[in-house]
Formats: sequence, structure tokens, C-alpha cells
Amino acid sequence: MAGQNTVLLDVKGMTCQGCVNSVTRIIKRNDANALVSVDLPSGRVTAQTGAPADELAAALSAGGFEAKAA
Repeated sequence: MAGQNTVLLDVKGMTCQGCVNSVTRIIKRNDANALVSVDLPSGRVTAQTGAPADELAAALSAGGFEAKAA
């Protein structure tokens, strides 16, 4: 997909693999082609995506996580 960038997000509120799955689903709803990597212990999410970081952070916040661009 043209225009993909590496987006780094700090996400609070992830405590388990279910949270990791939820975060991945939320990001993929915004960009189905996104490649998502979640580091649960650090709360760091990396995505190769065409979606803007602030848009993904807002979607994650709406999904119950505290998220901001890193």
C-alpha cells in the first residue's frame, strides 16, 4: 500500500493477550493492510500503516485504552 509509514504509539491499559488482540483489531479497522506489532510489557505499539498516528490513537482511546503517539 502506497504511503505507509511507521507509527509508534504508547498504549496504557493493556494487561493480557486479549488486549493485544483488541489493539490489533482496532488498528486493522482503520487500515486493513496495517502490520501491527505490540510489545505488551512496554505498552509500545508499532504499526506499518497509511493511517495517521493521531487517528489510531483516537480509535484506541475510544476502544478503552489510553493511547498517544510516541
